[in-house]
Amino acid sequence: MIALEQNINYFAEDTEMPFANYDEFTLWLEKILAFRKKKLGELNYIFCSDEYLLKVNRDHLNHDYYTDVITFDYCEKNVISGDIFISLDMITYNAKKFLTSQENELKRVMAHGLLHLCGLKDKTEQDSKSMRKAEEEALQLWEESK
Repeated sequence: MIALEQNINYFAEDTEMPFANYDEFTLWLEKILAFRKKKLGELNYIFCSDEYLLKVNRDHLNHDYYTDVITFDYCEKNVISGDIFISLDMITYNAKKFLTSQENELKRVMAHGLLHLCGLKDKTEQDSKSMRKAEEEALQLWEESK
């Protein structure tokens, strides 16, 4: 576990940590929140395997399928808090499928989970378009911080 004083924590369950530059990711996530005019509460990113996330999906959501991300929302008004579980197996699979790097796919999914906590949905076609646009804005914030 790596815990930073900014209240964004990173954990690995049944896998290795996907990156070592925690401060860089934390600053980027804070930029996303500032762009969305939200305040940071406490965020926990839990990186895991497909099997671990399938168990979370079954046990907590009664869903019996694999996914790349599950977000548990503990937000209060404008303060963003939650647990974001990300399957690194699915990140690898999707990176190949969508012809992108694993790092880019990881950032997209990390932003996706955070955007859910900010109130964005992706169940309808229109919601999905809004989510994709917001993901692209988040990835642009990463590029601008370089």
